Amino acid sequence: MPGVEVRVWARRAEAVEEVRRMLPGVIASTDIATVMQGVSLAVLCMPIQHMPGIARQIAACELADDLIVTDVGSVKGGVVGELEDIFMSTHGAFLGSHPMAGSQHTGLAHARGDLFHQAACIVTPTAHTKPQHLARLRTFWVKLGCRIQEMTPQQHDHCVARISHLPHTLAVVTTLAALRQDARVLDSSAGGFRDTTRVAGGDPEMWAGILMQNRTEVIAALEDASSAVRELLEMLRSMDEEALRRFLAQAKALRDLLPAV
Repeated sequence: MPGVEVRVWARRAEAVEEVRRMLPGVIASTDIATVMQGVSLAVLCMPIQHMPGIARQIAACELADDLIVTDVGSVKGGVVGELEDIFMSTHGAFLGSHPMAGSQHTGLAHARGDLFHQAACIVTPTAHTKPQHLARLRTFWVKLGCRIQEMTPQQHDHCVARISHLPHTLAVVTTLAALRQDARVLDSSAGGFRDTTRVAGGDPEMWAGILMQNRTEVIAALEDASSAVRELLEMLRSMDEEALRRFLAQAKALRDLLPAV
């Protein structure tokens, strides 16, 4: 965007050097105070379990009067409450975001200019959110190409448990069930296995934090999945082909509701 200065903070010097090498117009540093000086919008892009510690470091810096801090984390309930409290006594304010975009890959090498094009971005205002902050944050994500949805942090966590966290856990379970006893079967695998298990290749540290932070909603989703598996097992054991057809048809009809990419 013309007239916009981009700054990047990273914990590791190697990551800072990578940013400087690949994006020479971007200011990058391991010094969080230097990066935050005069900043009007900060986006936390890190595993959610590390966000409170980094937020406290930011809160201790000299901050601009108009600073909004947001994030791209996959869980909001605990994160929003804790980070709102951290910035409550500063010039800054926290407002949660979750752009529903990305892949199992991490790092600058996998960045894409069209990543957010027509992606849903869930923004999670609370009773403490100022209208002008919400308007600015909505504008930021829209300019990046997103479609905005607003939810409470609790509504967000219920929603993403079903459409993000449950699929990830089932991809992990499918991978383990298929390969843990004999990975040689991969020699015969095709696109179906690759598509079904793709997200199981995600960063284990990041996903451990997500699943633990949203464990109540994830457990509820997994219990529903377990019930569906028990249904399927009973159909197969009883050789109830008609019930099996109805089961598969219901899944197909629901899957067909997904908009085409």
